[in-house]
Amino acid sequence: MRVLREVAARGSFSAAADALAYTQSAVSQQIAALEREAGTTLVERNARGVRLTDAGRALVEHADAILARLSDAEAELEAIAGLRGGRLRLAAFPSAGASIMPEAIARFRDRHPAVELSLEPAEPGPALQRLRGGEVDIALDITVSFRTLADDGIVRLHLLDDPMYVALPKSHPLSRKRGLKLEELADENWILGTTGSCPDASIFLRSCQVAGFEPRIAFNSDDYFAMQGFVAAGVGASFIPDLALMSVREDIVVRSLGPRPPVRQIMAATLKDSFLSPAKQAMLDVLVEVGEEFAGKHRGLALAS
Repeated sequence: MRVLREVAARGSFSAAADALAYTQSAVSQQIAALEREAGTTLVERNARGVRLTDAGRALVEHADAILARLSDAEAELEAIAGLRGGRLRLAAFPSAGASIMPEAIARFRDRHPAVELSLEPAEPGPALQRLRGGEVDIALDITVSFRTLADDGIVRLHLLDDPMYVALPKSHPLSRKRGLKLEELADENWILGTTGSCPDASIFLRSCQVAGFEPRIAFNSDDYFAMQGFVAAGVGASFIPDLALMSVREDIVVRSLGPRPPVRQIMAATLKDSFLSPAKQAMLDVLVEVGEEFAGKHRGLALAS
C-alpha cells in the first residue's frame, strides 16, 4: 500500500524507488504482489511513466486510512508492555526542532529510556500529511487565532503562543527605538517566508493589514537564519518568531511590537480517534510542560529590551 501510494504521488516506479530507498525491481515486485491480492490491474505503464487504473485510484484513496489503522494496531500491541518498550515517531518544523523538541526528547528519554524515539524535520503541512498516513504519531503544527479550523480529523493540543518580533539592521534609524509600532515600518522592504509553507507569512500579512498598509516584499525565504543575513545586509526588515531566535547575529537588532504582539500558536497534533498509547500520552505531557517553560522565557523579548 505504501509503495502504491508513492508510485501514484511520484508518477514512476524509479521515483517511488528513490523516495522509499528501494530498488526499482523491488517496487515492481510489490506492485505485482498487490495486484495479485487485489485480483486486478492497478498500474498501467506508458511512455511518460505510469498511470493508475480506476481500481488503483480507488485503492490509493483508502491507503492513508488503512495505513493509519495498521499503525494504530502496531502501537496498541507495543503498548501492552506500557512504557517499557515500543516506539514513538515525531515530526517538527525547524524552529521547534531547534528549541522545544531537544529539551522535550531529553526529558522523555530520561523518564522512559526504553521507548524508541525518532524525529523527522517537516513543515506543518507535510507533517500533518505524514500523521494522517500513519508515518508519525505526533506532529507539531502552527495555527493562528484569526483563522477558524475546520474538523480535519486532527486533535491539537496547545503548547505555547510564540510571539513575533521585528528584525532590523543595526544601522537602521529605528534600531534604538523602544515600543516600536508596525505602522512606523510601512515604507520598509520586507523579507517574507513563502506564504503557502506555513502560517508565519499569513500572520505578518494580517498584521500589516491591521496596521493599515500593504507591505513591499523584497525577498522570500523560509530559512529564518538566512532571513537574519538578508536583514544584516540591508535587503529589508523581517518578522521572526521567538522560537527562531535561539541564535541571533550581532549585526541585527530585534524589536518588540508591544505587550500584545502577533503570535503563532504552537500545537501538538495527533490523529483523531487514534489509539492513545502510554508513550504518546507521556510525550504530550512532556511537550506541554516544556512549552509552558519556553513561554515564560522569551528570547526575543530579552533581546528587544
